[in-house]
Amino acid sequence: MSKLYGSVEAGGTKFVCAVGDENYQVIEKVQFPTTTPYETIDKTIAFFKRFEADLAAVAIGSFGPIDIDQNSDTYGFITSTPKPNWANVDLLGLLAKDFKIPFYFTTDVNSSAYGEALVRPHVKSLVYYTIGTGIGAGAIQNGDFIGGAGHTEAGHVYVAPHPRDTAKEFVGVCPYHNGCLEGMAAGPSLEARTGVRGELIEQNSEVWDIQAYYIAQAAVQATVLYRPQVIVFGGGVMAQEHMLRRVREKFKALLNNYLPVPDVTDYIVTPAVAENGSATLGNFALAKKLADK
Repeated sequence: MSKLYGSVEAGGTKFVCAVGDENYQVIEKVQFPTTTPYETIDKTIAFFKRFEADLAAVAIGSFGPIDIDQNSDTYGFITSTPKPNWANVDLLGLLAKDFKIPFYFTTDVNSSAYGEALVRPHVKSLVYYTIGTGIGAGAIQNGDFIGGAGHTEAGHVYVAPHPRDTAKEFVGVCPYHNGCLEGMAAGPSLEARTGVRGELIEQNSEVWDIQAYYIAQAAVQATVLYRPQVIVFGGGVMAQEHMLRRVREKFKALLNNYLPVPDVTDYIVTPAVAENGSATLGNFALAKKLADK
């Protein structure tokens, strides 16, 4: 059998594990809830053990914050996450100890960014945001991730408050920061403002324009910081087509023609990889790259 490559999309809500071939075609894929660390990691190990004889490498894209500094004593750890029981968990170490193959470790949004860039061969600069239970972003320049001492935390930049939030003194749902992007625009902020889960809110509700206002600020930030060719917005909040339209409109108003950008319908988009598969595809490619070294 040809070599296989593993992908772990370690999310705060669920883990998605997959193995793929040298053409990045999925051989098998499973998902299960993110419960306690040991229960979740044991399920992950059991899945990959079935393919161990042909497995060449595995890439992990994890929720964070995580430590990606290979010279650090806590390399491979999930660090200061607010998710109960997962702070200071050695995710990489606990997974890799049962295998004799290399493991690549990065953020889930970096994995997704890598996958999205892979299906856009003409794109050398791309930013990928997940707008879901939390908010994160991965940025790629010429095939490499943006980052230095650690990965970026684009979900925790501060944003200008919407007038309605100012009037109601709403400062978001982030346990660390008042007024950051994640606190103001991630999925839980919808229910915090309205008392209704996001998927049950009518499309004509003004809350969607408030969300779009913050997400458009993220697009402006990405534009002025990285000058990407494409900005991709994934995650559950952006799954509704009306949100993409709202974000594009507000982005144009906020940027106010300050910088030249491509046509907004080509510039601000949703994922090109079907069925939320961006991270899986990216992880296959990262695992293969590691195995080929």
